Amino acid sequence: MTADTITAADSRINARWLIPVEPFGVVLEHQAVILQGSRIADVLPQSEADQKYRTRETVNLDRHVVMPGLINLHGHTAMSLFRGLADDLPLMTWLNDHIWPAEGRFVSEPFVLDGTRLAMAEMLRTGTTTFSDMYFFPEVTAQAAHDAGMRAQVCFPLMDMPTVWGSGPDEYLRKGAALIEQWQGDEYIMPAIGPHAPYTVSDQPLKDAVALAGKTGAAIQLHLHETAFEVDEAMKATGSRPVTRMAELGVLGRNTQCVHMTQIDDSDLEQLVRSGAHIVHCPESNLKLASGLCPVQTLMDHGINVTIGTDGAASNNDLDLFGELKTAAMVAKVVAGDASALSAHRALEMATLSGARALGREQELGSLVAGKLADLIAVDLSDPFLQPVYDPASHLVYSNHGRAVSHSWIHGVPQLQDGRLTRIDVPDLMLRVSEWRQQILS
Repeated sequence: MTADTITAADSRINARWLIPVEPFGVVLEHQAVILQGSRIADVLPQSEADQKYRTRETVNLDRHVVMPGLINLHGHTAMSLFRGLADDLPLMTWLNDHIWPAEGRFVSEPFVLDGTRLAMAEMLRTGTTTFSDMYFFPEVTAQAAHDAGMRAQVCFPLMDMPTVWGSGPDEYLRKGAALIEQWQGDEYIMPAIGPHAPYTVSDQPLKDAVALAGKTGAAIQLHLHETAFEVDEAMKATGSRPVTRMAELGVLGRNTQCVHMTQIDDSDLEQLVRSGAHIVHCPESNLKLASGLCPVQTLMDHGINVTIGTDGAASNNDLDLFGELKTAAMVAKVVAGDASALSAHRALEMATLSGARALGREQELGSLVAGKLADLIAVDLSDPFLQPVYDPASHLVYSNHGRAVSHSWIHGVPQLQDGRLTRIDVPDLMLRVSEWRQQILS
């Protein structure tokens, strides 16, 4: 090998195990990931990398599995400041009697900024590199994520009633259009439209949202078929199931993300298949609020793209997506009556490439492939609770929790090094969180 055949690159990551997600179901050993700028330049055996590349930095992870960064496709990040505020309550009681009154009293731009930073710290610490948010003051969330170098789909809220962010649908849509214009095309921030739910948004604002999505290409994310109560009330009021109403209004489409979907009959399934909409599964929130169980394997068997999200920390109560994967895999087996449903590899795909597909960025994110953006994480498998290692993919889903994540990179930039966050001032953040706790308690 001569000097002129050796390629210079920025960074090399040596991994004991590597799960690229593409191709599906593969676990590779003793691999090197070469980073050049914001991209993955190459993925190849370490012995070949020795001959082909010289890098300015080498990170040796000889006890770790390296994989794409996780994509948390649904949450309300600032609600981390309400973590544990109201537990053990059904959804509508939780919303009407506790969460909505608390939001009315405390939610503001500073609240959203600090709550988003708290959520990002937790997500980065547990392996998430891209998240989707639906909450008030989305302009604050977008700027906070951009400043931290974290990817985010930021959905502006849309509903019929006034809130701290606006007087009603017209103002929400006006502010939302400005958000889309400001951030559209950004590498980190993906602005989107967030109609809250069929029971909080009337027909005309939904039509306006569809028109805005068509004009800008922005995605639509909404809570849909979250509970049996929601579906029953819709049938009484309109004679139609919410999915049918959404389809008739043009809300369902290939750029739509339907969150929860715990209540699905054959007609719903047919509408979802026809529309090409994506499903965002939030198993732990659904379990905690007794909302129901999403039939994940049935959806996948019909070719529907199913992704995963944590929902907000006020209803979960954590943002650890690895924990969510374990719950999702186990619940899927019970719902399907089949122990082979939602395998470990399929669960990992759900939290990576499937999430990228729902965002329309599967050509850039979700797998470790040369040319894609360098968003990746490393999980340390050396702890006793992860030993012995027979199958790293199985361990990541069934034995792991997010605290085993040791490193992460977003856009090629280190975000977590040996378990330490590099771009968030945690001590200062904890002081702010403590101040919010005192305010909310008082």
